[in-house]
Formats: sequence, C-alpha cells, structure tokens
Amino acid sequence: MMRPGGVLGLLLPLLFLSLGPAASPASAQSRQIPAPAQSRPVVLHSATIHPVSGPTITDGYIVFEDGVITAIGAGAWPTPFRAELLDAGGLHVYPGLISADTQLGLTETASVSVTIDTSELGDMTPEVRAAVAVNPDSDLLPVTRSAGILTAATLPLSGTISGRASLIRMDGWTWEDLTIDPECGLVLNWPRTEPISARWMNRPSAQQRTEIEQELRKIDDFFDDAEAYFRAKATENGAETRTDLRFEAMREAIAGRMPIYIRASSAGQIESAVAWAIRRGLSIVIVGGHQADRVTDLLRRHSIPVIVGGTHRLPDFRHDAHDRPFRLPAALHEAGIRFCIASGVETAHERQLPHVAATAAAYGLPKDLALRAVTLSAAEILGVGERLGSLDVGKSATLIVTTGDPLEIMTDVLVAYIDGRRLDLGDRHKMLYHKYAEKYRRLGVLGEE
Repeated sequence: MMRPGGVLGLLLPLLFLSLGPAASPASAQSRQIPAPAQSRPVVLHSATIHPVSGPTITDGYIVFEDGVITAIGAGAWPTPFRAELLDAGGLHVYPGLISADTQLGLTETASVSVTIDTSELGDMTPEVRAAVAVNPDSDLLPVTRSAGILTAATLPLSGTISGRASLIRMDGWTWEDLTIDPECGLVLNWPRTEPISARWMNRPSAQQRTEIEQELRKIDDFFDDAEAYFRAKATENGAETRTDLRFEAMREAIAGRMPIYIRASSAGQIESAVAWAIRRGLSIVIVGGHQADRVTDLLRRHSIPVIVGGTHRLPDFRHDAHDRPFRLPAALHEAGIRFCIASGVETAHERQLPHVAATAAAYGLPKDLALRAVTLSAAEILGVGERLGSLDVGKSATLIVTTGDPLEIMTDVLVAYIDGRRLDLGDRHKMLYHKYAEKYRRLGVLGEE
C-alpha cells in the first residue's frame, strides 16, 4: 500500500474509516449522512490543478468559500481568515464529472419493479418532472459519486413524450436538496423511421411504414394542439380557456427557451428529428446518436449538439467495424459537432462513465477532449456551463481530489466537494469490500494490511 504523504496522510484514515463499522449497515436505502454546508474557507494547495477550461496548473492552489471558487493559481497560496488548509502534494484536482443521460434516483434494482420509477402511465406526459421522483437515499448515488461523478441529468423514459429531465447533485437530504434544475429539458423519444426486416418481424414493410407515419403525425398533432392552446390563452378571453398542465409544461420548450432532448440513434431518426425541429423552430439535443457520424453535415449546419450514448456497445450492423462505437466521439470532434459523452450503461453501473470516456480517448479522441466530454462540454449542453464543469473563479466548488487521471481505472478519488461541502465517499461497495476482506483475514487467507 502507498505510504501516506502530504494530503494522503490526512485522507487515508478517513477513507478507511468510511470502510469500517460506521458504514457497515447495508440496505436498499443509503444510510450515509449528507454533508453539511461549508462553514469556512478551504484552501487546497501544492496540487496539480486541471481546470479543463484552461491549461493545467502545476504546484497549484484552489480556494473556495460559501460553495464558490474564489481563487485559483500557482505558487504561494492565499490564506483567508479561518481557512482550512489541505496539503494536496502529489495529488490532482479536477472538476466533478457529469453524467448527461441517466436514471439515477429513479431506479434502484432493475429486477425489482417497485424500485423503478422511470416511467409514467400514458404516451404523452410532458407534465412529468423527474426530480420529484428521485430517491435521495438511493444506494446508487454514493456508489456513483465514489467514481468522481458529482452531477447528473436524470431523464424519464416512457412513451413518446416522457416528461422533463432534471439536473441533480449527488448529495442531499431530499429531492429538493439534490435538484439543481428541476426542468432542464423536455424528453421526446423519436419513433423509428425505417421498417424492420428481421425474421421475428411479422408485419409487412408497408404496414410498418403506415405505423411510422401515424407516430410522426401524432407528435406533430400534439405540438399543434399545444400551440393552439397557447394562442387561445393569449387572447382577450384567454382566462376562460381551461388550463392544461400538459401543454403548460411544454411552454418553455415550444418558445425555444428550453431544449428538447430527442432520443434518436439511427441516421434516419436523427435526420427526421432535425428536420421536424427546424420546421417548428425548436431547440433540440440528440440523445444516443449511435449513427450521428453519418449525418454530421446536417448536425453541423444546424448546430445540433449530441449526447453520445456510450461507447461500450456493439456496432449497429454486422458490416460495421467492430470499433465503430469506440470511434464515434472522435468522428464527431473531427466533424466539428458539439458533443458530450454519457455512460450508455444500466443505472447500477453509472460509475463506469469515466472509463467509457477513456475508451473514446483510446480510439482517436484527444485525451483532454475526452475529459471535457464528461465535464465542461456536458455542463454546456445541459445549460449549466456558467456554474459547473470547470474550475474557474465564480463557479461552484464541485470538484474531486484524485491520485491521477480520473479516466484511468487505477485512479482513486480521495476527496470530493459539492458546492464546497465535503462528501462522505463511503459506499456499499467499499463496505462489502471491507466485510469480505475481514472474513478472509479471519480465515488466514489474507494478512494484516
């Protein structure tokens, strides 16, 4: 084991404490206590600072107070009154990672239906807000933030219009505490646009095309009805128009002040969704985008960003190269498309996000852009780039202290802050590791650490 030195001497005892008996109770509900508000200035010094928005700072410091970064630089560090000094010699400081497409807080155990709250009854449910269903005691939140992921967009899944996505932080007593933005975008699942010719499909292509046209017309009709409702509300007798909560929930999106996250993966879906959005004057973000590299001219021409739905997946077609999903982020970068990277995995494995981005770096995406794709680029696409995603004066002190590059599997996250609040980085996985390590020590299989 590495000999404690600098901040390691301060952090490792706390890390192992989190693995010990205090964290031992385990259930479907996390029993960790949320961090208190920052009570005095904190100075992290003698570290390698990675702002993401600018060049790396060696022998650097970062100061934050009341949850906001107040100073960052190299060399001699300021010492505000009553400041807490942390020697981070030999360590690295990064902004907290951001998961741009998750169901964190909405699902716990995939095989247990009562722990899943990702879907609402009905096909058109824009009035749904993901934030109100988020479970702040989910065991998946501590597990995910142990990987350095401190912010996430949680998106509902069902129907055609699923509801409104919410941006959450990974620590808090209630869903209100967790919520950064309760309505960061409207979620729309775009229908497939090509008939399926697989053996299991028992409907002819003509019938499938008719069904596709009906699905697309249903979306248009719903948006037409919403616009007609807004016009009626804006008339002199608008107060007499019965309020429709579904349409009211779409007001910002239809006005172009809220993005619409359109789940679309095939080239045909993306082309159809972009054409529809342009015709209606809507602001959209493509989510998934597995074949976005085939329509880059269209995306670039209309400045449509893409949330790449992971890299750890199989190619879409048997004639595709085996590494095509790995190279998708690099292809979008080369084409000048704005993008960020989501994990694309089940919610229980959201902690894999940094490794998903690392795969993109291993297959052509510059390493600094792979990091940006899960920090600042994600924040910008989610509409919070002025608050999160990089280490800059005036931004939230949401950051991690690590032993190395967070995209590397061997890197440990030793300390994390959300809005200046120091988190408990214990989690169910660490508790179970401690439990079974103790078991094998008692059996004489392992020696004392």
